[in-house]
Amino acid sequence: MSNPYGIEGSHVFITGGAGFIGTTLAARLADANRITLYDNLHNNALQSSPVRDHPNVRLVQGDVLDLDNLRSALSPDVEYCIHCAAIAGVDTVIKNPLKTLEVNILGVFNVFRAAADLGGLKRIVDFSTSEVFGAHAYNVDEFTINPSVTIGEARWTYAISKLSGEFIAHAYHEQFGLPTVTIRPFNVYGPNQVGVGAIHHFVVRAVRNEDLFIHDDGSQIRAWCYVDDFVHGVLLTLSNEIATGRSYNIGNPRSTVTTYNLAKMVLVAAGSDSQMRYRKMGFQDVALRIPNIDSARRDLGFEPQIELDEGLRRTVAWYREKLAAA
Repeated sequence: MSNPYGIEGSHVFITGGAGFIGTTLAARLADANRITLYDNLHNNALQSSPVRDHPNVRLVQGDVLDLDNLRSALSPDVEYCIHCAAIAGVDTVIKNPLKTLEVNILGVFNVFRAAADLGGLKRIVDFSTSEVFGAHAYNVDEFTINPSVTIGEARWTYAISKLSGEFIAHAYHEQFGLPTVTIRPFNVYGPNQVGVGAIHHFVVRAVRNEDLFIHDDGSQIRAWCYVDDFVHGVLLTLSNEIATGRSYNIGNPRSTVTTYNLAKMVLVAAGSDSQMRYRKMGFQDVALRIPNIDSARRDLGFEPQIELDEGLRRTVAWYREKLAAA
């Protein structure tokens, strides 16, 4: 089956490939390409993904901190490398700030060192995060970052580590001519999400009619992006030459809502009897996060298609079916 991205008959290498976004990327490309998923299986979405048994998909179990294993897994015919692997999730980051820095900085160095040896590399994509913009990010563009973070506040370790990764990617492009692209995801959600995420938490508990826990008073504002739209945005960067050396926000500014209203929307989508409960956070949260995606629109023709109510219906349906089969 062909795809609209001009990527066919190629070898695509995805770190963190067994994760939520990695498996969705693989599913979009696998029919027309060979895919190598490189992952330590810490968050394993592959077990519930349709690409698990796809003949064009190969899993290599490994860690991005293992440079020798990375170099071995990155065969010489790899043309596209997408680096999704990272430590994420506020609770995990707070408990393991040093590991977060190591994986999210040294891991980027290792992936780029290994990919720089490939003679036929057409694109290497690095995933950053919307958290690089700090606690208040309204209509933020790709070019200027003024993060308002607090030294000593462990939850910002993740943002700073990912911002360092952006500088590493840019330096490889400037110094060695590597065809890099940096992607900043804005609150991606959808079927088969594993690990962390407000929608994942709300949907799973709503389907089970369990209490939904909302941090603080639920006034935090987020713009949510359905995973199919996000993956579409990522894949548009693979063959578009104007994207080389650039950074892009990929999200859906139209799907903006408070956490409180998000929980209410999930309850409606699930037809759930769950109750909403409030829980005090022990760390600084992001109050506002809405992207400006003008560059992605202009350069890539990116436009998100799935609005929040539809995305929630699809996500609820997927989890309901999965939980019923368990």
